[in-house]
Amino acid sequence: MIEFEGVTKRYPDGTVAVEDLSLKVETGRITVFVGPSGCGKTTALRMINRMIQPTSGRILIDGDDVTSRPDADLRRGIGYVIQGAGLFPHRTVLDNVATVPVLQGVSRREARASARELLERVGLSANLGDRYPSQLSGGQQQRVGVARALAADPPVLLMDEPFSAVDPVVRDDLQQELLRLQGDLGKTIVLVTHDIDEAIRLGDKVAVFAQGARLAQYAAPADLLAVPADDFVSSLVGRDRGFRGLGFADGAEIALKPVGHTVDGLTLELDADGRPVGWRGPDGLLPTEGTFSDGANLRTITDLVILSPAGAAVRVDEHGRADGLVLVEDLAGRVRTQQRERLAALTQDQVEEAEAG
Repeated sequence: MIEFEGVTKRYPDGTVAVEDLSLKVETGRITVFVGPSGCGKTTALRMINRMIQPTSGRILIDGDDVTSRPDADLRRGIGYVIQGAGLFPHRTVLDNVATVPVLQGVSRREARASARELLERVGLSANLGDRYPSQLSGGQQQRVGVARALAADPPVLLMDEPFSAVDPVVRDDLQQELLRLQGDLGKTIVLVTHDIDEAIRLGDKVAVFAQGARLAQYAAPADLLAVPADDFVSSLVGRDRGFRGLGFADGAEIALKPVGHTVDGLTLELDADGRPVGWRGPDGLLPTEGTFSDGANLRTITDLVILSPAGAAVRVDEHGRADGLVLVEDLAGRVRTQQRERLAALTQDQVEEAEAG
C-alpha cells in the first residue's frame, strides 16, 4: 500500500503544486490520478519515488517512509514508465530492458535472456530485441518502456501519461495490454492521465485533482460516474456519465422475453440450429446488429437495443443459440433500479464512514 499523509509541495516562489494530500493507494490495484494540466497529479506521482521532494507530510510504501531509503535503492524497486517511453537511443531494445537488472548485479547474459521473455509478455516479438528504439513504432517503443519498468519485477509501477503520445488505435491496444498484464502480475500501479475516459477504463480507483492542487474526489470509477462530488468532477466526467456508468452495471438481472415474442411487427428469425439470422418484418429481413451473452453489462445491452431495428437485444447461449430478448421498456426499468441501488449503496457507505470516523 502507498499512503500519502498530509503531503504538500510548495516551491520557493510560493507556488503550491500539491496541498495537504491524504489518500491510500491499494496494493495490487490500479489507481489513476486524473485532472487538468497544472493540478498537481504528476507532482504527486513523482513524490512517490522522490524525483520530487515533498515540502511536508509523509509518503509510505507498505508502512515505510520513502525518505528512509537512499534514492537509488528506492527507485530500483519502483518501475517507472513515462510518455514517449524514454528509451536509451544508443542501446538495443534488449539492453534497454535489461538496464536495471544489470545495475542490480544480474549478469548481462541472464538479464538479456529475461528481457526477451518480457518482450513477449508485453506483446512484442523477441526478434525485435536486437533493434534500436528508432527502428520501432511509437506503440512498440511504449511496450518496450513497460517491459523495462517490469524487468526488475518491482511491486510498484508508476506510469506518467504513458499512452498520450500514440494514436487512438494504438492507445486502445496498449490499454488492453496493460489490463491483461495487470491481471497476470497484480502490481500496485499509479497512473497519471488527463483523459477521464482512460482513467475510468483503467482505474480500480480514480483520484480527481482540481486546479489549485485540490483532491476533488477519490472513488471507484462507477461511483465517480454515479455521484460526482461537485460541479468540477461532474464537468470532468462529462454529460454522458450516466451511459458510461452502465458499463459497470451487471445485466444479469434484466427481464427477458421469449425468443418468439413479436416486437413492433418484427419477429426474430432463427436458423436450423436456433441461431439468430435477423428480424423478419414487412420490409424483409433486417439485421440484429449483434447479440449478447451472460456477463454482458448494461452498457453493451443498451447499445444493442438502440441499434436494433426492433428496439430489442438478443441474448444467446454458449453455443450462439438465441434464448431471450431484452425490450427497451424492460431495459429502462432495470437501468432505473440499478441507479437507485447504486445511490443507496453509496449513501450507506457514507454513513458507515461517518460512524467509523
